[in-house]
Amino acid sequence: MSARTKELLERVHTDILVADGAMGTALYAAGYSHRTCFDELNLSAPHQIETLHRAYVKAGAQIIETNTFGSNTLRLAEHGFERQSREISRAGAILARSAAGEQRYVAGCIGPLNQVLEPIGRVTLDQAREAFSYQIAGLLEGGVDVFFIETMSSLVEIREAILAIRDQCDLPIVASMTFTEDGKTIIGDKPSEVLRALTEYGADVVGANCSVGPQAMMEVIERMARTSDIPLCAQPNAGLPRVVGGRYIYLASPQYFAESALKFIGNGVSIVGGCCGTTPEHIQAIAEAVRGKKRGSPAQISISEKEPEEQISGPRWGVPFNSFRENLGKKFQISVEIDPPRSHDPGPFIRHAQELKAAGVDLINVADSPLARARMSALAMAHLIRRDAGIDVLLHMSCRDRNAIALQSELLGAHTLGVLNILAVTGDPVAIGDYPMAHDIFELDSIRLAHMISQMNQGKDLTGRDLDEPTQFSIGVAANPTAPELEIEIDRFRRKIDAGAMFAFTQPLFEKETLDRFLDRVSGFSSIPLFVGIMPLRSSKHAEFIHNEIPDMFVPESIRMRMQKSGTEGVKAGVEIAQEFLLNIKSSCQGIYLMPPFNKFKMAVDVISVLPRDNSS
Repeated sequence: MSARTKELLERVHTDILVADGAMGTALYAAGYSHRTCFDELNLSAPHQIETLHRAYVKAGAQIIETNTFGSNTLRLAEHGFERQSREISRAGAILARSAAGEQRYVAGCIGPLNQVLEPIGRVTLDQAREAFSYQIAGLLEGGVDVFFIETMSSLVEIREAILAIRDQCDLPIVASMTFTEDGKTIIGDKPSEVLRALTEYGADVVGANCSVGPQAMMEVIERMARTSDIPLCAQPNAGLPRVVGGRYIYLASPQYFAESALKFIGNGVSIVGGCCGTTPEHIQAIAEAVRGKKRGSPAQISISEKEPEEQISGPRWGVPFNSFRENLGKKFQISVEIDPPRSHDPGPFIRHAQELKAAGVDLINVADSPLARARMSALAMAHLIRRDAGIDVLLHMSCRDRNAIALQSELLGAHTLGVLNILAVTGDPVAIGDYPMAHDIFELDSIRLAHMISQMNQGKDLTGRDLDEPTQFSIGVAANPTAPELEIEIDRFRRKIDAGAMFAFTQPLFEKETLDRFLDRVSGFSSIPLFVGIMPLRSSKHAEFIHNEIPDMFVPESIRMRMQKSGTEGVKAGVEIAQEFLLNIKSSCQGIYLMPPFNKFKMAVDVISVLPRDNSS
């Protein structure tokens, strides 16, 4: 450990060090768009960056942070600069050192990856650490004295950043997380929990930054201070922004910040600075206010980890009876798909659901804007069908339009409404739909969504934290026995089962041989109930369209020829083909999934008319 490192570690236990203020909002105020890669400006506009650093030095900052908040490889990839992570980070450190000189400390700034980590997201822990490693290497080459890990909301992610630093050096680490106005991280971690975790991970200073202004952050710091005497860091925003003249303006004054800084240092804070919206004027006010002050040592007060909960009297939501799940694998069940309307009137579709129930259908599948075409909310439609038609529903949930937070929110809402059967699907890309200018989300895929639902059934949320109560979802997944790359499809199917799938629905099939091949390939690892997709064909034109224009769909030539010969009797021929297929495969599966084309639900009723009304055999 170098003499400079020892000096810094000693000072944070006794002195007050003033860190600088905002970089991103300062660049925004200077005219750069939010779409700009601020980190890359270290290479393309170094004078602009160094000028800002020098302004904070002049204001009295003793710690100058590098302009590298987003210079990890994953975040730079959003702008096409991922191969320059090390170069950009090194340049950021050199610019900060040039402005700071040798009398001040240069802090290597590390922000979040802007990606969701496993098991929910696609980024593995090894990939996360690697993304940080290039950034850290460049900062070390540029000569930083300390690392500031900032604006983190996930303890898992900040742990990987700390470990990535420790893989390369023993420099001091200041680890800060961002908290909401209720005094917790957005994931729900309390300040005392954060402090204990970050200390265990190896942070030398723990703190909070961003998100809120000084007042809300004060409560976070007070809770941390009462938990441990480890040095603390506070870097609040300049309040909440307002939009003035089309630009974001932060309203907290430098004088207010100076008053707040004095309160912070009385609660064990040894590093105080600013985040979004703060300027050299804010930092100057802080520096003047804390000059000559020493770090306070607040009394250690034990805080209960359990916050008192308000007791609310009233009815509790029970879990409604789920006849589909009750009969899963015990009775041959029939499901029919109903696509929500492209309007706000569900009436005709509810009547169709009632008719299908009367015909012996057990379950209504409600698709989630299939083919990326905007329709009524699938959850709203499923709830109305279940309530007004009195039949169980299977809600398709697509990852196309929702991030992990929205998916969990939608799932909790579905559970509250009694919609407990979920088909986890990745979803069709928006490029094939009505609104190609929209943006795909795909933060999760069907495998990760199935895993998340399984976690919720075990009483855990998407981060692994406890829910108040476990959910009771039945988890379904899709399978495509006609996939052109069948090995990949079978591997994904295995992973879906490992993720918690309880049953599967296939794409439409037209011949038993395809089903038999698939069942033979998955027999070694799958015992979950399988529902075989059946789509009655309406005409020769319909058969050719399905075969030639719909991805991953296959209609055998013999069936296409039969439909061609049917002439004007296409509907009748399509129903007969579907009936023959149904009777042929019934003993090989646990149910069927009927997809009547163009909302021709009578075709579904006609297809199942060949079955006895009691399908338990």
